Amino acid sequence: MRYCCLHIARLSAMLQHRCSKVGVLLAALLTSQLSLLSLLSACTPEPPLYLFDGGEISIRFPLVSVELDSYWDYGPDYDWRTEWYYGWDDEDRRLFGEIGYTEPTIFAMRRYYTGDVAKGPHQYVLSNTVDGSSFMGKYRWGMWDILVWNDIHTIDGVQSLNFDETSLEYVMAYTNQTMHTARYHAPRYVHSFYQPEPLFAAYEQGIDINRDLRGFEYDPEQDLYIKKLNMTLEPITYIYLPQIILHHNRNKIAGIDGMANLSGMARTTTLNTCTSGDDPVTVNYSSRLKYNCNKQGETVDIIGGRLMTFGICGQNANRVKSQADVVDANRHFLDMTMLFNNGMDSTFVFDVTDQVRRRYKGGVITVELDMDTIRVPSRSGGSAFNAIVKDFEDGGTHEFGL
Repeated sequence: MRYCCLHIARLSAMLQHRCSKVGVLLAALLTSQLSLLSLLSACTPEPPLYLFDGGEISIRFPLVSVELDSYWDYGPDYDWRTEWYYGWDDEDRRLFGEIGYTEPTIFAMRRYYTGDVAKGPHQYVLSNTVDGSSFMGKYRWGMWDILVWNDIHTIDGVQSLNFDETSLEYVMAYTNQTMHTARYHAPRYVHSFYQPEPLFAAYEQGIDINRDLRGFEYDPEQDLYIKKLNMTLEPITYIYLPQIILHHNRNKIAGIDGMANLSGMARTTTLNTCTSGDDPVTVNYSSRLKYNCNKQGETVDIIGGRLMTFGICGQNANRVKSQADVVDANRHFLDMTMLFNNGMDSTFVFDVTDQVRRRYKGGVITVELDMDTIRVPSRSGGSAFNAIVKDFEDGGTHEFGL
């Protein structure tokens, strides 16, 4: 039995239109006959081995920069800023973080050994953390699959994402339920779910680590044999920017409870396939009311926020080319409790199914309300106004049921 020691010298990530590229450099140096002192495997090989022993190499790599302008490529003339009137000020950043994706700096790595069979069943897995730009790893001769995803950082230090690694074949990400009620279109669950943090993943299969160094490149300056893997690091959680624009409000809506929900979104995602699960849930997110905003010369009040989801059920949104390719059996409802100036509150519910399907990998969701058409309720308790809202410019027909 023989082993090789390989050196992952960098995770190189750079934006190319819709996604960032992560290059994994596997470098090995052929040395004299040595004894293997420690292995990540439980086996102790005999006799002494010829090893690939890579020195510690530090290579600077470009920053990860996934810009919404490039990722939300819904057409050559599409610019999400033209329909996003809520904005994003310092208070939004303090409360919710940056509006877009942020650069990953630490990565989790899972290395799966498949024996002599390329893309075969995983026989065992080695778990590692890549902090910075270099990683030293030992590899057994044969075929390997490699899964990489970003470490999670949050403003308050509390992480909502959980990872299920029960199976050797895949890693599943999910969040837990909140204490908030899921009112609409979440048939299996009483409560809404926490939104996940930004998550990226890359998976490469059938990596041949062979004794003959086929597929390796020799670097004479460093006296290293190098194997390069081009892995695609893609977002697998998707940002939505919901905004409710209140026309002619004149303080009729005096506040909100700060919570909102979007229904019909996936409960989980699988990192190896970057595909969301089939189980629909309601996702909870925080919102904020801004007064006296400008919408094309009109002064309006706007309720807005930033929502992260696993996306539409059963989809790998990065592989969807257009809305025509979206397969979605669920309806999507946005609900929000608003407080009137007489102290009463009501829950407004909006059908935003078409907008979610149109923005299948995230984007702006807009609801417009003419407050002159909405009477102030005389009782409180979340009376659940069911609003079927057409475009405000088309006259704004609303159906309300108390």
